[in-house]
Amino acid sequence: MNKTVVIDIVALSGRVLGEHTPFLREWTGRKQQAVIEPVLPAVTCSAQSVYLTGKWPKDNGIVGNGWYFREESEVKLWRQSNRLVHSEKIWDELKAQNPAFTCANMFWWYNMYSTVDFAVTPRPLYPANGLKLPDVHSQPMDLRDRLQKELGQFPLFSFWGPNANIASSKWIAEASMLVDQWHDPTLTFIYLPHLDYGLQKHGIAFEKIGKDLTEIDSLCQRLVEYYEQKGAKVLLLSEYGITSVNRPVHINRVLRNAGYIQVKNELGLETLDEGTCRAFAVADHQVAHVYIQHPESITEVRRLLENTPGVARVLDEEGKKRYHLDHERSGELVVMAEPDSWFSYYFWLDDKKAPDYARTVDIHRKPGYDPVEMFADPNIKWLKGKIGLKLLKKKLGFRYLMDVIPLDASLVKGSHGIVPTNELDWPVLIGDKEILTQTRYSPTSVYDLIKKQLGL
Repeated sequence: MNKTVVIDIVALSGRVLGEHTPFLREWTGRKQQAVIEPVLPAVTCSAQSVYLTGKWPKDNGIVGNGWYFREESEVKLWRQSNRLVHSEKIWDELKAQNPAFTCANMFWWYNMYSTVDFAVTPRPLYPANGLKLPDVHSQPMDLRDRLQKELGQFPLFSFWGPNANIASSKWIAEASMLVDQWHDPTLTFIYLPHLDYGLQKHGIAFEKIGKDLTEIDSLCQRLVEYYEQKGAKVLLLSEYGITSVNRPVHINRVLRNAGYIQVKNELGLETLDEGTCRAFAVADHQVAHVYIQHPESITEVRRLLENTPGVARVLDEEGKKRYHLDHERSGELVVMAEPDSWFSYYFWLDDKKAPDYARTVDIHRKPGYDPVEMFADPNIKWLKGKIGLKLLKKKLGFRYLMDVIPLDASLVKGSHGIVPTNELDWPVLIGDKEILTQTRYSPTSVYDLIKKQLGL
């Protein structure tokens, strides 16, 4: 087999490849560039799972970055167990064909408890004193300790949140090269999230995202040159392209005003009580999954949402089949936003009653995706001092609440999830000309293209 590395440059599209990415522009000029038809929803977990299984969400079960777990009556996003994926992964097939084949998965999703040979994924520590400490999970387990001894603690707070920056992608890149030096895997998957941050914050605004593009370009140069010197075949791709938005749609507030949402008073604040809601939405960028308790309410909920400004389309059972989303995890309806819009998870009507987690970075408690977590509240006086005091409490071992996230969804200027009308905003695929013989590929074909790159 050909030694192969697949580098996922999150949010890379033809629209942002250009003057700010001189290495990628030059390297691409020597290769073949194609676009990948976006998965619906065009989000990380769904796209990666299609690439790694060659199966649509209706078969692999990954209908978004999270969904409503009906058995538990809870919304859960960013789960990590590979057992949630209902289809075989590419390395399972390849290991069965050739026992000498090995694979490293560096931060692609559902990376825990899989059959991959070498895996590293973010996994914070939550000690009993209430702290949240950066860490990773690995397979084999001692790989975690070896990497952090060489590279330092994984920079979790650079991976997501107001301080998201290139440091986390650099750590992943350096860790990938160390794993390659130590174990020489046949196939390596590498996840570089950096470009995602600035594009979601600012949209397509090159004067603001130029630095991010230059940083990811330099990091890609280091990785590509390293692997090519090792004789590896390099395949670059992305999961989606980000487009500019200017309208948040508070879909759960629409449902609440219509009497479908049930909230619970907890110490004077409101939380969403999913198990007793007649209908509610799990917002995931520009797509929302709507779960409806009583089948006789489906038609009226659909009409309500179809008449909501910012909603482009509401998919019923037939619509879900058309987009390969006809899986029980998808809910009764799937809602798609207009190109200039995206869905917030907000369900409260008064900010004074917003749950305590709303003003924090808390990706596991929020019943939907929250890109506002990338911003620090500009209305907080002496913001740096407040953050410094909280970090001091953390250092001293005291409990603290980093409640610095604003509740202003209008701050978000870029999003993804639907299928953009312009192919310049689709995910890209860049590789050898003898491998990529077309300029447009289905997302399910990425699986076979990786095998082809391996020489199979």
